[in-house]
Amino acid sequence: MLELRDITAGYDRKAPVVRDASLAVAPGEAVGLLGPSGCGKSTLARVAALLHRPESGTVVLDGGPVRRWRHRAPRDLRTAFGVVFQQPRLSADPRLRLTDLIAEPLRATGRRDEVRHRVAELAEAVGLTPDLLPRRPHEVSDGQLQRACLARALVLRPRWLICDEMSAMLDASTTAALVTAVEDYREATGAGLLAVGHDQTLLHRWCDRVAHWEEVTARSAMNG
Repeated sequence: MLELRDITAGYDRKAPVVRDASLAVAPGEAVGLLGPSGCGKSTLARVAALLHRPESGTVVLDGGPVRRWRHRAPRDLRTAFGVVFQQPRLSADPRLRLTDLIAEPLRATGRRDEVRHRVAELAEAVGLTPDLLPRRPHEVSDGQLQRACLARALVLRPRWLICDEMSAMLDASTTAALVTAVEDYREATGAGLLAVGHDQTLLHRWCDRVAHWEEVTARSAMNG
């Protein structure tokens, strides 16, 4: 179970962007987090993925509270999460070929022997043809680059996926392909999913349940 309990977080202690937010995702469950742009969804998603330390509140993973964040978190916790961000060009090193972009987490964790097989396997799963893999980000479309970013998020076989506005900049056909790739992975592995977005139709079709931002932060609203 992934639980966010009374999370307050932001980038300025005097003006947090998330206040007293609570949300839970069960293993194998797909939960959508729906809210308007700028409400704090992405910050909460980063907390859920252990990429941003909250000012207060607790993240509980598999029954135990998380005490360290980012690179200080134990490797087994860091690699339990795969994250896909909204803007692929901001989350991809422009110097890397797509094949190296996908393989980056494997090399960082000393699993170089898996690179060739996993890159080929995941490229096919996300719809990247072999001719695209030697290209760099400026040589492919946003949709192709986001496919590579999804493959990178899956390469370490995470138990939890965080998709933060994954398809916000993409057309309908690419969105459908990426959602299908995520669902195929979840069906094969039993991974849990937190899908963040403001597209109500997409989230309701994709997820087992959808949490609205005002529900997630209901305690904060009552206290205010």
